[in-house]
Amino acid sequence: MSVSDDRIEFENPIEDAVSRLRFSPESNNLLVSSWDSYLRLYNVESSSLIVELYSGAALLDCCFENESTSYSSGSDGFIRRYDLNAGAVDTIGRHDDIATSVMCSSEKGEVISTGLDEKIKFWDTRQGESLLLSTDAGAAVRCITVSGNNLVACVEASMHVYDLRNLHQPFQSYASQVEVPIRCITSVPYSRGYAVGSVDGQVALDFPNTSCSSEINYTFRCHPKSMKGRLNGTCINAIEFSPCGSGNFVTGDNEGYVISWNAKSKKRLFELPRYSNSVASLAFNHTGELLAVASSHTYQDAKEKEEEPPQVFIHRF
Repeated sequence: MSVSDDRIEFENPIEDAVSRLRFSPESNNLLVSSWDSYLRLYNVESSSLIVELYSGAALLDCCFENESTSYSSGSDGFIRRYDLNAGAVDTIGRHDDIATSVMCSSEKGEVISTGLDEKIKFWDTRQGESLLLSTDAGAAVRCITVSGNNLVACVEASMHVYDLRNLHQPFQSYASQVEVPIRCITSVPYSRGYAVGSVDGQVALDFPNTSCSSEINYTFRCHPKSMKGRLNGTCINAIEFSPCGSGNFVTGDNEGYVISWNAKSKKRLFELPRYSNSVASLAFNHTGELLAVASSHTYQDAKEKEEEPPQVFIHRF
């Protein structure tokens, strides 16, 4: 497999940690949210900045609704909407504490957000009164994923599955295989399954309620280290599947490593050269030909390296 490494030369440098990378579902435009309070949209092909919008608070997550509209979650609790064509910013609502994550459901046309206020909130931005429902998760939710009509919210080491058509309480709750706090989660694109990464370097593939014998739950340690006779791993900050349906996915960790795996064969494929900072976020474009990597401090670990300013790299497959 041939992989090239291109560095985006930013017209305006990112001044603080990158929190999330998101490729547009339709193009090679890349959305970048960061702790310096800016949401930026780049054209990857030309390495140019399309728009830069100030939010007034550190941004912890972002997502696309479509090519021209995106959302972010902020340290001030606000969920913001961005008109990327007009360069306009407004708010659709807020949490009572830090808003940790935000996603759009293409099935329902809704925006979903979580926060340290232990709430999961559902917004319909097509209505004047946009808040549809606020449900109590019982603890702070730090990461979520959506697959079809299912929403999975991670609380510590537990996974709570909601039906987007009946949101008042989860229809399924279970302990993840990793048994320690979950740092990131993503949906498996070729199946109704989920991949999670933990704070101690474990990765788990969960296929709940499946009757297919080829889809077996399993867990492994990503880039384990031996320290004083004990097996240790570094925090997994990001997991992303290729949209090609091959079962290939990548993990990024606090030590600066990006490793590619195949979920079906359970084999390690390759490892990219180590980055000087942590790998804060990963994103595939809609064809699976481009992988964006954010090399950045993450504020997750007091011992975390902070050797260089945040940068975004593009790998071409």
